[in-house]
Amino acid sequence: MQEYYYELTIQAKEDLNLFLDLITALSDDAVEECDDSIIIRSEEDLKEIEFGINEFAKAMNLECKVILEKKKNEDWIKIYQESVKAIAVGKFYVRPEWCEADKDLIDIIINPALSFGSGHHETTNACLEAISKYVKKNNSVIDIGCGSGILGIAASKLEAEVDICDTDEVCIKDSEVNFSLNNTSYNNAWVGSALKSSKEYDIVIANIVADVLVMISKDLKKCIKKDGILIMSGILDKHLDRVLKKFKDLTIVETIQQNEWCTLVLKGN
Repeated sequence: MQEYYYELTIQAKEDLNLFLDLITALSDDAVEECDDSIIIRSEEDLKEIEFGINEFAKAMNLECKVILEKKKNEDWIKIYQESVKAIAVGKFYVRPEWCEADKDLIDIIINPALSFGSGHHETTNACLEAISKYVKKNNSVIDIGCGSGILGIAASKLEAEVDICDTDEVCIKDSEVNFSLNNTSYNNAWVGSALKSSKEYDIVIANIVADVLVMISKDLKKCIKKDGILIMSGILDKHLDRVLKKFKDLTIVETIQQNEWCTLVLKGN
């Protein structure tokens, strides 16, 4: 990586696509499109591109502002890693693998990825709190909509027997990687929803969204053992009553609210 790179910004309120077409023809460098500007970045000097754009604007009688800057290259990987922080929640310490573990808490390693769930969002955070309270050794647990696998991993770290599922195959693959990274395991994993399960569980976890929770309410309740626990999250407070209406045959044990997000802990009857 060179010490410096060049950044050329073209600002135009109109005819921005004309400049974009010209840039595409003149350069193979990285291009960022913004609402009223185009930015080119290159380790090569962009003076010739700057000259060509200015001449094009004059010939076409187009208004634009062209700014060429020389900038210092940064170690973007290091900067990114420093921006991703570990978090303590309940019994757990969730961290990317480049952060040190906390010897006083149960270690969970989750590296940022496309799948949802690093412990920082209010819904995942509240679910980890609930898992800390309600999951016991040898409990049977299912994580429905497992995302990164973080909630299933947390339950497994408490020595529960865990199944996971998600309608997105990428999430199942990411979960497999994360379980392995955390030196823990699950019993079964499948692409799909709770509908595919014929078992009843001590703990059912579903961190999804309110609309989906309402839609699959019968499948979720079917998975709960008598006196089992259902942990549901992804519920905006404005949708809480609508979700509760679908689960009115269960007993409310606890509601955890973080900002506008609600997590419900319900008990089967």
